[in-house]
Amino acid sequence: MVDRALVTGGAGFVGMHLCRALLRDGWEVVVVDDLSRSGRDAPLVDLLDHVQLIEHDLSEPLSEVAGLGTDYRAVYHLAAMVGVARVAAEPARVLRTNLQGTANVADWCARVGPETLLFSSTSEIGDGAVQVGLVDLPAPESAPAVFATPLLPRTAYAVSKLAGELLVAHTCQPAGIRVRIARFHNVYGPRMGHHHVIPELIGRIAAGQDPLEVFGFEQRRAFCHVDDAVWAVRSLVDHPTAEVVLANVGNDTEETVIGELARMLLDRLGVDVPVAPVPAPAGSPARRLPDLGVLRGLTGYEPTVPLARGLDDCVSWHFGQLAPGGVG
Repeated sequence: MVDRALVTGGAGFVGMHLCRALLRDGWEVVVVDDLSRSGRDAPLVDLLDHVQLIEHDLSEPLSEVAGLGTDYRAVYHLAAMVGVARVAAEPARVLRTNLQGTANVADWCARVGPETLLFSSTSEIGDGAVQVGLVDLPAPESAPAVFATPLLPRTAYAVSKLAGELLVAHTCQPAGIRVRIARFHNVYGPRMGHHHVIPELIGRIAAGQDPLEVFGFEQRRAFCHVDDAVWAVRSLVDHPTAEVVLANVGNDTEETVIGELARMLLDRLGVDVPVAPVPAPAGSPARRLPDLGVLRGLTGYEPTVPLARGLDDCVSWHFGQLAPGGVG
């Protein structure tokens, strides 16, 4: 029998890359998405020849969705409101949307009984413990959840994801469902949108900004290519343990200063302009580096896509959108 997967947020960034990987391996894929991120852009239209798309707002229960069915080996819950700008502008909406959507997915899974549920979480849960000095980097999943500035708007996103981890663990694991929680650390790649550091820098360089403004110039990040992240989450889903698994997903082999990242992109675009350091958004950590011991121990994971190659992918994607027939 063909393996079947449900991917919430499958029309989004990580979701679409995951869907393509599942399809290559012969899976049947059902996507649940409200299409609020990109609409029916060209990559999604191509994907629709191979998946079943159900347009649905996850603030409404999945039990009310016709044609969804119940026979799934894996459910990947990736749908969420994300992005620093959206969180800063609408923290209450982010908190409500992410909590309600995750509660609805968890309740539906507990009723229909897929073999495994994977929940997409965030590195921001562990940032606070590093910030106040409770743990050193690289930060493990076992670090206490600390919110140093609890009323800061971006804290709403981290809290929504921490609550989501608890919801899926305590709703689905008692129902006999294997629960996997993946805390993504700075995942990037083609089609990630325009409101993250790498595509924002590419867009401003391409638009001729002079000098180039670089937010958080001295901050350090370890960027993880989406292909590596997809391999990681699929491997976590395939692992047979019945225990709840909480694992960081990222790349601990390359750590990059944001100012150097900007210069790498300037070189790729053949642009020679000065850079202008700009303060980072409020609450943005000075450094982020994951401990990948859990992921390595369970799956043998090692990042395979170096940052230089991944940046080439992102530049090609950006300018491919502007070509005739592209999505601009």
